[in-house]
Amino acid sequence: MSDRFCEDALMTVQGRLSFSPPSPHTVLPVDAPLSYSTRYGRMYCADSLAALRSLPDDSVNLVVTSPPYALHFKKEYGNANQAEYIEWILPFAQEIRRVLRPDGSFVLNVGGAWTPGAPVRSIYTYKLLVALVETVGLHLAQDFFWYNPAKMPVPAEWVTVRRIRVKDSVEFVWWLSKTEWPKASNRAVLRPYSADMMRLAARGLRSTKRPAGHVVRSSFASVDSGGSIPPNVLDDEVPSDLMRFGNNAANDPYTRRCKEAGIKIHPARFPAILPEFFIKLLTEPDDLIIDPFAGSNTTGMVAEALERRWISFELDRDYVEASKFRFDGVESPPTKKPAEAKAKNARSAATRRAGSSRGG
Repeated sequence: MSDRFCEDALMTVQGRLSFSPPSPHTVLPVDAPLSYSTRYGRMYCADSLAALRSLPDDSVNLVVTSPPYALHFKKEYGNANQAEYIEWILPFAQEIRRVLRPDGSFVLNVGGAWTPGAPVRSIYTYKLLVALVETVGLHLAQDFFWYNPAKMPVPAEWVTVRRIRVKDSVEFVWWLSKTEWPKASNRAVLRPYSADMMRLAARGLRSTKRPAGHVVRSSFASVDSGGSIPPNVLDDEVPSDLMRFGNNAANDPYTRRCKEAGIKIHPARFPAILPEFFIKLLTEPDDLIIDPFAGSNTTGMVAEALERRWISFELDRDYVEASKFRFDGVESPPTKKPAEAKAKNARSAATRRAGSSRGG
């Protein structure tokens, strides 16, 4: 996978889409106002919990999303505090489990948090995972970590002032499933072999037994499988092929066009590499993908480029309008004068309620 995927995907999408009537590829009825449609998907400006409840059972192949985090300070897109977070998110998870097909998956990106006033980490993420498994009935298929080198060194008091903690640069990405046997194929996400692996294959490998008891066979040096299997966790040395992509691109098409039009940019976008990886791993063309906290609709853009059907929900109308910039052919948001845009953003922030998207 290329770290230029976001740009490449957008160009692919722009060259292919039709935005006339709603797409025949998306067949599920949704009880929500349609904001726009593409060849493969639909974007709705709606409360995602109510919209999820309108979907039929066993109808969705993959849900991939990044809801608002339980941070100890408020974000303008809305987020519940740590004490309320699990109670807030479980109704969404219960609906997600209901709509998933038996072999469907739920990929959830959640960030960690610090305990207010102390240099210790909150364990809300671990409590959330336990609740998703034991209360909702999901299965933890595998845990991933997103390494984001662009994260700020916060809390500043502990990291940059007193220097008693280090920068937190990873976020959890949990692959959950409705049953113990979700559809998946790691052949769809193979990475190019490293130079070391290619040299080893050329030189050959003798069978041996490692001190820990693992038997290394000569076939381990084979490069006939089409690529190397990607990792899911960080090592002491950060591998170059992990999900090592920042989410602060200042010059991608979405950001550029938002700036040109004076439209509010979603402040917490996740990189295209996240939905790309899991959409490839867990779905096939024409499968149905949902993002209930769509934000700038990165998930929809990637699903479109990969020829998967998609449905996205986002409560904030400004984010929905700006997400049209992810695609070409949708009516663009009107250009706002800087002063008008600033005033509207301030009003939006003042009236935001928890439940709006952290977003993708």
